[in-house]
Amino acid sequence: MAVLDAQGLAVIRGGRSIVLPDLTLEAGETCLLTGPSGSGKSSLIGAIAGLLAPSSGAVRIVGQDRWAHARPARDWLRARRIGVVFQTLHLVPVVSVLDNLLLAARLAGLAPDQPRALALLERLGVGDLARRKPVAMSQGQRQRVAIARAVMNRPALVLADEPTSALDDAAAGAVAAMLADVVAESGAALLIATHDARLADLLPGRRIALS
Repeated sequence: MAVLDAQGLAVIRGGRSIVLPDLTLEAGETCLLTGPSGSGKSSLIGAIAGLLAPSSGAVRIVGQDRWAHARPARDWLRARRIGVVFQTLHLVPVVSVLDNLLLAARLAGLAPDQPRALALLERLGVGDLARRKPVAMSQGQRQRVAIARAVMNRPALVLADEPTSALDDAAAGAVAAMLADVVAESGAALLIATHDARLADLLPGRRIALS
């Protein structure tokens, strides 16, 4: 069964229709959704995540229709099956970065796994900042925390919206390597919306270009 099956997906933004070519991703597959700023990449990611209602088409995550249920069921499916790295990171500012990861597990109805959270933060080079609040970190550090939070619950599908936009070459390489490892280790599918040309060299897989 495909992890992601998007057929005829379209969203309306700014008075125009943005269409995603039919896309099926199996476990372990990676796809880059590329295009310039304003081409609609973020809108399509939002529709797949269940945050932005599509104007047409269907999205299935591990066989479940993304838009066939009321919002609570859509939120549960996203918490348990989808990890999202937003362009606007949406970290909880009043708790530590470690607690941001543990909160993601609790919201999905899972037991918080502190060793895993600490290992993820360490892997991304922010392990020494686990007790710090996001407001006391740089943008690049916060972006790495957001990536760790997205993969905390071992999702079937990881959606990343410009995950390397604020990172230097070394950090972008570390992020790409971690996302690739998530796909290899857990069998997740990975869909990245980006205009960062570095990722084309760092991550093998399919490419879809939006004009």
